[in-house]
Amino acid sequence: MSRRIVIPLVFAALALPAAAHAGGPVLSVLDVPVGRARSPALAQAPRPFTMIALHWRGPGSVAFRTRNAGGRWSAWHGAAPEAEDAPDSGSPELARNRGWHIGNPYWTGAADRFETRTRGRVEQARAYTIWSTADRRPLRSLAIASSPALASRFAWGANEQLKRPPAFAPNVRFVVIHHTAGSSDYTRQQSAAIVRGIQLYHMSGNGWNDIGYNFLVDKYGQVFEGRAGGIDRPVVGAHAEGFNAGSAGIAVLGSYGATDISSAARAAIVKLIAWRLDAAHVDPLSTLSWISGGDSRFPRGIPVFLRAISGHRDTGFTDCPGDGVYRGLAGIAGEAALVGLPKIYEPRTAGKPGGPVRFTARLSRAAGWRLTIVDAAGVKVATSQGTGLEIDWTWDASARPAGAYTWTLASGAALAATGTVGKKPVVPPVLPPTTPPNTTPPPNTTPPPSTTGPGVPPTTTPPPGTALFVTGFALSTTVLSPNGDGSNDTATVTYTLVKGAYVTAFVLDQSGTAVAQTLFSDQKQSARTQSFTWTPDVLPDGRYRFVVAARLSDGQQSSVAQDVLVDRTLALFGVAPIAFSPNGDGVADTSTLSFTLAKPALVAVRILGADGTVLALPFTGQLQAGPQQIAWDGSGSAGRLPDGAYTAQVSAVDELGDLTQQLPVTIDTMAPTLTLRSGPELRLSVSEAATVAVILDGRQSTLVAGPGDFQVPASAPPTSLSAVATDAAGNVSSTILWP
Repeated sequence: MSRRIVIPLVFAALALPAAAHAGGPVLSVLDVPVGRARSPALAQAPRPFTMIALHWRGPGSVAFRTRNAGGRWSAWHGAAPEAEDAPDSGSPELARNRGWHIGNPYWTGAADRFETRTRGRVEQARAYTIWSTADRRPLRSLAIASSPALASRFAWGANEQLKRPPAFAPNVRFVVIHHTAGSSDYTRQQSAAIVRGIQLYHMSGNGWNDIGYNFLVDKYGQVFEGRAGGIDRPVVGAHAEGFNAGSAGIAVLGSYGATDISSAARAAIVKLIAWRLDAAHVDPLSTLSWISGGDSRFPRGIPVFLRAISGHRDTGFTDCPGDGVYRGLAGIAGEAALVGLPKIYEPRTAGKPGGPVRFTARLSRAAGWRLTIVDAAGVKVATSQGTGLEIDWTWDASARPAGAYTWTLASGAALAATGTVGKKPVVPPVLPPTTPPNTTPPPNTTPPPSTTGPGVPPTTTPPPGTALFVTGFALSTTVLSPNGDGSNDTATVTYTLVKGAYVTAFVLDQSGTAVAQTLFSDQKQSARTQSFTWTPDVLPDGRYRFVVAARLSDGQQSSVAQDVLVDRTLALFGVAPIAFSPNGDGVADTSTLSFTLAKPALVAVRILGADGTVLALPFTGQLQAGPQQIAWDGSGSAGRLPDGAYTAQVSAVDELGDLTQQLPVTIDTMAPTLTLRSGPELRLSVSEAATVAVILDGRQSTLVAGPGDFQVPASAPPTSLSAVATDAAGNVSSTILWP
């Protein structure tokens, strides 16, 4: 039986900073009693609110209702209907509220009271109420970076004082559509207030870097720039746990469990998606297999079949974005694919200067194209052109010196694609003094790193005699490979200041000499946990020590250090296909493990079981520099491995140490089972995620479904149906026929 508890809002409330905007939102935090109460009494809030969210500890759940200014109570709402609107597992953003269930911000309109009730065991609860006023002046929208008209962060009044620096993925591969939860009963003038309230709650309530969504759209068709970092850049949001890196999150303001979104919102989403995916050169109608970063539905490392335009429910256990939005995604994708033609899709490169470099891409329709390559000085070194739908050209760069070359692919009025191959030469950094300005760490603060052993031993204990007001120092990785392949290119640096201090971060070589420009010097920082991203792309390969030194205004000093290894030998590890079917039928019988070596190395390719046991060793031996490919047919030391999920691992040993990268790989030789539930209602069921080819009354189409029941969309009662399912490993089901 649930327990119903009134929140006595006369408890002390902590008002947190408002946004730097006229009429900016104010957030109050109230501890909520969770004792038993059968006959709740009403209570008056210390101030009105327009948005509410709850946090709680314990395995139970919390629901709430609110009373508006007219005295009318709302229905009961679950506190976390979209619980996986969250940063990725393991990120500092998520860690800041470890142990708490984080509820969604719910727009209530003007309200003055609320009640909660719990189900199951709830040990502690906390309410966040936000007052965010509507704008009196019209919201100004304009095009930024060739985008559709949208309201910039400045226009809607984003709080730029509390946000932390954004993180970036290598690129955007798909979009995830959400609704925000909360009432859909808001005015055009209140939309910006809702966005400001969400941002304040995400930052001050949840401890996130910024607002979680990349874009927000209201029911009037107004588009808002979300998380800072650049609307045309691959900013990592906090909107779909396990799927944030590589996606763009678009949230529709309001709840759409049964109600369709407005035509204005739909049109705005179509234009926004068409532009954002075109900027990333992604086909809105394409599908992909994406590796989960880990959430309650898909454990870390599991390949998940997605559409380029997916709903949040495709990535986690949630009803988001609501049936009213989700059922329209296929139509939105079709319309987005027709906006802004012609387009260039999926430009890819393989290889580097000093050998062959292959360029591939696809056009939205057959047309003329031209590919141009220039060197670092801007001098044209190669060009190719042709006409057609598919582009596949190899540049013989065997006589070209190492370095970075810029390529541009153009086709008529299509948005040109551009990128680089090769690497810029390492320029010797400007050397600051051995002891950074305004800091005088003692001589034994940063001894040279150890030079023994293939790995880098962690050394984070401050030396004797230094004050301990810097604690919790850690780097997310101590082996960095800043080669731009998305694997260990950066490290997240985290530490806690017990006292406010002036902080300097710098890097030393093995002799104890500063080898790169100071990351920051004498930066005043408050007493709290600090976190930032370090990218060592100016450092040549070698062993270093990363140092954080802090001083108090009275001269006391404290410093911590960590030994790190920078090594770019191993790059671009990939597994294709991720799921394969080694059953001898000639379809996806092998999986290719590919990687690139920057220099010769001793390489081992292993297949690991769930417990880390080596089950197969497809290759071991010395390899030369360049692209490498190892084919695996699914066999292990005792024959073919059984169907299941495995880990493909490649390690490369050079003079600096042992580098390792790993990716999931799945053996699947079983065909999906496709079942007809009801022919007249076009209801089918499939045993696993698959692409289903359907012929309905003579018209052919495809859809992504499963696992479980699904319905084939139809505009009229059907007379005949034929369907067949193909899973990610290429296994094909039996054909379903009706009648």
